[in-house]
Parts: sequence; C-alpha cells; structure tokens
Amino acid sequence: MDRKFWLLRGLRFFLFAALFLTVAVFFTQYLWNWLVPELFHGPALTLGQTLGLLVLSRILFGGFRGGRSGDWARRRKAWQQRMAGRMEHLSPEEREKFRLQMQQRCGMGWMRRPETAAEPKVEQTA
Repeated sequence: MDRKFWLLRGLRFFLFAALFLTVAVFFTQYLWNWLVPELFHGPALTLGQTLGLLVLSRILFGGFRGGRSGDWARRRKAWQQRMAGRMEHLSPEEREKFRLQMQQRCGMGWMRRPETAAEPKVEQTA
C-alpha cells in the first residue's frame, strides 16, 4: 500500500486514542469531583492527578498485558470440558436426575436441550 495511506491511518489511530484517553480522564475527574468530596469529604482532583489515578488503577487491577478478553472464554471452555467429563461417567438415569435437580435450583434455562425425544404424545380417540 501507499506510504501516505499508512501515515494517515497511524495518525488517525493516534488521534482517536488521544481523544478516548482525554474523554476517559475528564469523565473520571468529573465523577470523582462530583461524588467523593460530597460523600466522603475527600479532595477534588486535578487533571494530572486523575490521569495518575487511572494509570495506578490499571497497574493494580488490570495490568498491561493484552488478551484478557480471552480469559473468560478459556475458563468457560475448561468448565464445560470438566462438566462433560463428569457427566459421561453417569448413567442416563443419573444424568436426568441431575438435570432435574439443576432445573429446580437454577431455573428452566439450565442445560437446555432440544425436546425432540420428549415431545408429548397426543392420543386420538376414534
């Protein structure tokens, strides 16, 4: 591709990132200065202090490594594999008993499966 295209694309990315960061800092500062001094009699923050607070909270609670959105999917898949491993050792009667117990505890949406085999049969009278 053209060098000018990549330069403009990089510049656009930088501007959107700077705009997002500025909006996040102003929003955080607004919320802090609206709530904390009134509720907890704490100090009001300046713009630099707010940016420092956001960076500190990111270090303490979020870290700087990428790909954290995949953690949930990995944990969910591992849980599903563990449950499948446990369920395969049960007899069909035990599986149905477990499924009914979980429905009672968790509601109708738990382990929903197609009801093709358990359709109600309608008797016709002649």
